[in-house]
Amino acid sequence: MSIDISGLRTERITCAVSPLAELGMALHALGEPGHHPSLRGWSAGVSSCLDPCLADRISEADFLWRTTFSDVFLPFAGLPGREAAPGGTLAEELDQLDKLTDRQFVDAALEFTCGYPDSHPGPDVLSDPAARRRALDLAAARGPHQVAFTHRLLDEPPAVRGWLRRLLEECDEAFFADVWARLRPELAADVRHKKELLKHRGLADALASVSRAVDLDEQGTRITVDKFADGHTTTGSGGLAMVPTSLGRPHLMVLHRYGWQPVLHYPVAAEALTTRASVDQLTRRMEALAHPVRIRLCRYLARGAYTTGELADSHGMTAPEISRHLTVLKKAGLLTTQRRGRYVLHQLDLTTVARLGGDFIENVLR
Repeated sequence: MSIDISGLRTERITCAVSPLAELGMALHALGEPGHHPSLRGWSAGVSSCLDPCLADRISEADFLWRTTFSDVFLPFAGLPGREAAPGGTLAEELDQLDKLTDRQFVDAALEFTCGYPDSHPGPDVLSDPAARRRALDLAAARGPHQVAFTHRLLDEPPAVRGWLRRLLEECDEAFFADVWARLRPELAADVRHKKELLKHRGLADALASVSRAVDLDEQGTRITVDKFADGHTTTGSGGLAMVPTSLGRPHLMVLHRYGWQPVLHYPVAAEALTTRASVDQLTRRMEALAHPVRIRLCRYLARGAYTTGELADSHGMTAPEISRHLTVLKKAGLLTTQRRGRYVLHQLDLTTVARLGGDFIENVLR
């Protein structure tokens, strides 16, 4: 995922908290607790105390936030000028949501109900019959609830917008106001830290403090976020917003909707002290382990250190053949080597291999 920031001035970089974005993450955590194992106790507690009617409404709409994070939870990014900031309160941000045009709201809603594209301008789904049919066809693959919702959205956008606002207000009254009161100080402290870094050390250091997966190129014109996804956006004549989340880890998201202000929505929880594998590293490691010969070699190398000659003898192969397989494993970072006199011994790095599952989950959920 890349953001072209050519010509972006520091004063057009916004760091701010967003109660509406955090409410969206709260609903996501309630709908998909497997993504957030550390929040399972909180999720279970909230779910058990919800009014049954509100719980039914949340369940009815959970496909809106369960599998992804909709841009409607960052409505400031779609306001004219592309330099707005989140509102100071949930009510202010819901007012910002109301200021989006029907087309903006519908396009953003279709992105998370049926995968409607968001990276380039397309036909107006509210007036173009072919675009409407496509949206309904995509929704049909997700089930009858999505089809019914998409029909309502296309036929009566104002009614759906009012329904969603009332639902979010009820969630705030039922559980989120207390959650936000506890989380806001931590998020505000992170925002102050990012502003200090921007002021005294520059954007590169501020981005480095967001995540190891975020990088600024040497020219200072492009931000790259290491994800199992492709996308591109640009700040153009607008700005860049950085919004922290406490409930969102491990998700690191980039708003890259066409015509909207780019937003980095990042978790504030500290990353593990051990270095996580990048997407490229993880891919190389999984490919390295996919070969049957290398799997058999790993059986030996997991138990002890062996020379190339020892492995060749035990596997009935030549030393050059074994050496090629060991080179693949070593380039993937899966082997350690040590020299004893004129011998080089190879051993599987069990710590790195044990982390593969966690690295995979971290990357696919990022």
